Amino acid sequence: MSDITIEGLTIRLGLGAQARRILDDVSFKVRSGESFGLVGESGSGKSTILKCIGLLLTTWEGRIEIGGQPVREAKRKARCRDVQMVFQDPYGSLHPRHSIRTTLAEPLRIHGLDREAERMERAMVDVGLPVDFLDRYPHELSGGQRQRVAIARALVLEPSVLLLDEPTSALDVSVQAEVLNLLAKLRAERGLTYLLVSHDLAVVDHMCDQFAIMLQGRIVEILDRAAIPGNAAAHPYSRELIGASLAYERAA
Repeated sequence: MSDITIEGLTIRLGLGAQARRILDDVSFKVRSGESFGLVGESGSGKSTILKCIGLLLTTWEGRIEIGGQPVREAKRKARCRDVQMVFQDPYGSLHPRHSIRTTLAEPLRIHGLDREAERMERAMVDVGLPVDFLDRYPHELSGGQRQRVAIARALVLEPSVLLLDEPTSALDVSVQAEVLNLLAKLRAERGLTYLLVSHDLAVVDHMCDQFAIMLQGRIVEILDRAAIPGNAAAHPYSRELIGASLAYERAA
């Protein structure tokens, strides 16, 4: 099982009267095989939640479980193999002096997995890239191709959960749809669980079954995707956010 359960996730910075909550009692659940979105303005805490799940941040209170097991109690190697993250900037997340082969081989060697060449070639095929791209370097690829490599790097360990931090926002509009369709296809084929951070409700509408709207470190509302077209939100901020997105789409 690869469901995600978050209860009372809180991060405090500062002391006494100057203390500030970066995350304030965040709770939600993502069912196994579901794609769940986090939306909201910049600084609302969306990406911080992903970093907490991946233990890139550890100074949090509350409970985070993957498949019923608290992430703090899971063995590090097993957790890192089961939960992978795709970052926003495909160029910044790839080492510029490492070939794609080296980039994909490193996690396989760390985890001691066999059939290294076969696994790398399969990952490239799965993300729609030629196998001979393994001997290229990031600067030789387009932005969309680099993000496909980043996705291949995540998939090569055969995880059950992908944390997606604005995976298409750094790409040209013409390429965004290709990457989103690829992610949707991979989830359907592999039964992956996605937690997707995005500022774009059109992306959430395309990718997610449910989504949470965040404001100043708190979740103000959790909605089904079906709530977007008719703006069926109840919270004033949610209605404003969805309304602005719908108005933008009509204008475009």
